[in-house]
Amino acid sequence: MNDCIVLDGKKFAEEIRSKIKDLGKQFIEETGLTPGLAVVVVGDHPASKVYVRNKIKQTEEVGFNSIEHKLPTNVSEKDLLSIVDDLNHDKKVNGILVQLPLPEHINSDVILDKIDPSKDVDGFHATNVGKLWSGLNSLVPCTPLGCSLMIKKLYSDLSGKKAVIVGRSNIVGKPMAALLIKMNATVTIVHSRTKNIEEICKSADILVAAVGVPNMVKGTWIKKGCVVIDVGINRIEKDGKNILVGDVDFNEAIKSSSMITPVPGGVGPMTIACLLLNTLNASKAQYNLNEIDLSSVL
Repeated sequence: MNDCIVLDGKKFAEEIRSKIKDLGKQFIEETGLTPGLAVVVVGDHPASKVYVRNKIKQTEEVGFNSIEHKLPTNVSEKDLLSIVDDLNHDKKVNGILVQLPLPEHINSDVILDKIDPSKDVDGFHATNVGKLWSGLNSLVPCTPLGCSLMIKKLYSDLSGKKAVIVGRSNIVGKPMAALLIKMNATVTIVHSRTKNIEEICKSADILVAAVGVPNMVKGTWIKKGCVVIDVGINRIEKDGKNILVGDVDFNEAIKSSSMITPVPGGVGPMTIACLLLNTLNASKAQYNLNEIDLSSVL
């Protein structure tokens, strides 16, 4: 009999959003100010359109202000920098998110570096990255933050646990490592140049897959009782239909793991919930109020 528990990220994200809504009301009552999230979208990327629409909808549902800037694909880097600068100085805007990917003629690093670190709700600015790795309070990238909250709900402390992260991106892999270290896990990152990936993954008590390759992590890579967090969202064709799959071969992994996140419905919903959490925390920090204790949203 298979006793693996499929973790419901959608339900957990709904619970977090409900708590953020309540905490947001308290902030509004204390300050008379409503948290504001500005989303800057360049071009007409289909996946981005859906994601941005969900962000705006959920931002408004928790009672925050949503400001959207839609720009044409051919907008210049100079003009985009000017818009970001205006948002940096707009007191009604507490969080700024520039939707990636950007067109090839725009340097994403230059744009992200322009965002005021105190409003960087994506957590990508070098200042926030440095603070995260130094163990200081910072705005943390939303997807790894969501993963860490799911793990915190399962374990209060990871002392003695071995965590393996598949993927070394700045968006997920690296910040995920920093968060797991903060939770006292022993962390290994594997990537495309790593030898013996299968053997290393087999040693994991917690496995986080964030590499962007459909079904890369096989069931044979997962030891009995492992907790599997699948960050991957990949669109593939199967039996003439487009379907979403993760980086983990779910049907095989479920035979070995004790808990696993599905795709869709696992990590994905947590990302937007954590964007709202970051927006509220940014608002509080800008008015010298204590940030939210993460245990209060679990």
